[in-house]
Amino acid sequence: MLTIHELAKRSGVAPHVVRYYVRIGLIQPAAQKENGYRLFESKEISRLRFIRMAKQLGFTLNEIRQITRHADEGDSPCGDVRRIIQHRIKENRAKIEQMEHLQSRMEEALAKWEGMPDGVPDGHSVCHLIESVEVEEDIIDSSSRGG
Repeated sequence: MLTIHELAKRSGVAPHVVRYYVRIGLIQPAAQKENGYRLFESKEISRLRFIRMAKQLGFTLNEIRQITRHADEGDSPCGDVRRIIQHRIKENRAKIEQMEHLQSRMEEALAKWEGMPDGVPDGHSVCHLIESVEVEEDIIDSSSRGG
């Protein structure tokens, strides 16, 4: 049987992470001593390593809990794992496209600003650099909507 510190050391995670995973139900102590020390079976080392690998693949702790629950019940979680990762790949691709679009807008704005002087706020303007981009985007947005 392993204490939290022993389990943490052997599985390569911090003790506070072990405590947190116990608190949210990802791992369970096998016993608890009279002094309050929780004791774990060595199989929890594998569980903690699995959790770390799943997190590195982008699974959330709730998803990992779902996956391990299926496994604990003797059901294969592999179908869920495939569906979750397929969904996450689509989400990531959309985020990457949004970030690439943002990067382009930022680079275009900076290039435009190179030739513009610094301005002083006058009560109608906070920073004419940013406001120059918003005006252009408003024109582009309204023309693309047919307005």
